[in-house]
Amino acid sequence: MIEAKGLTKHYGDFIAIEDVTFKAEKGEILGLLGPNGAGKTTTMRILTGYIPATSGDAKVAGYDILTESLEARRHLGYLPETVPLYTDMTVREYLGFAGKLHGLSNAKVAKRSGQVIDTCRLGEYRDTLIGKLSKGFRQRVGIAQAIIHEPDVLILDEPTIGIDPRQVVETRNLIKELGGEHTVILSTHILPEVSMVCGRVIIINEGRVVAMDKPQNLSDRLGGASRIVMDVRGPDREIVQTLSKVEGVKTVTSEDLGGRQRYTVDFRPNKDLREDLARLVVNRGWGLLALQPQGLSLEEIFLKLTTREEI
Repeated sequence: MIEAKGLTKHYGDFIAIEDVTFKAEKGEILGLLGPNGAGKTTTMRILTGYIPATSGDAKVAGYDILTESLEARRHLGYLPETVPLYTDMTVREYLGFAGKLHGLSNAKVAKRSGQVIDTCRLGEYRDTLIGKLSKGFRQRVGIAQAIIHEPDVLILDEPTIGIDPRQVVETRNLIKELGGEHTVILSTHILPEVSMVCGRVIIINEGRVVAMDKPQNLSDRLGGASRIVMDVRGPDREIVQTLSKVEGVKTVTSEDLGGRQRYTVDFRPNKDLREDLARLVVNRGWGLLALQPQGLSLEEIFLKLTTREEI
């Protein structure tokens, strides 16, 4: 549904993005994750035909976004970070206007307006002026205009920014529902957004793609089983000192759980220490209550890929 090859955008000597390449399949929700200024919005603006790339090309639903722009846009719905709303229109009027811009007939506009109002849960506000709506409901109106012409592809730029926690949850649920019918690219710098909504993630930093995979696969690949969490009953200080001396262990931290301690043991990759640690605890006569490997969290992966600090 979406294919980008070698997208590069220069503003004079400044390189906004460089060699951005990826695919998004039908029905997939793909997260574009990166810190502010990483190049997410530039990538999205190129994909929507809003700005041209300096080099590279992109296709939406099989149509080249530069040479077949009108056809590509017919298959595309877009929610920019700043939602383009007319606050003196009601929700129904605005969606009718948006439908007309997409070339829908009067009958189709009436039908689709009702459908997207229901999909975006705007029923009780259909005749309310947009200017009187909260930020969260304005976001829903923005999503409604993006899907009114039944596009194959949805591009959503920071769709939950600036709305309250309850409406964040509702908006995320709505996006997940839309993912069954549309290919969705979701831009965000909010880590829980990716974990809760996206099946696959692209991490972009300083204009370049630094990782692309499912969140769990990224954790396995970048961190693997390089961390073990153990619940142990015994003398805390002695346990920390003993575990720290095991060959390959980098750090040991402890957390009091009331009657027992939880130890997080980080060690060098490609070395499985589960048996060694379990044997050591049992031989010392301490109570081993739990032991499990743990990969890197998405937050740790993100920091590892977007900073120069070692995790």
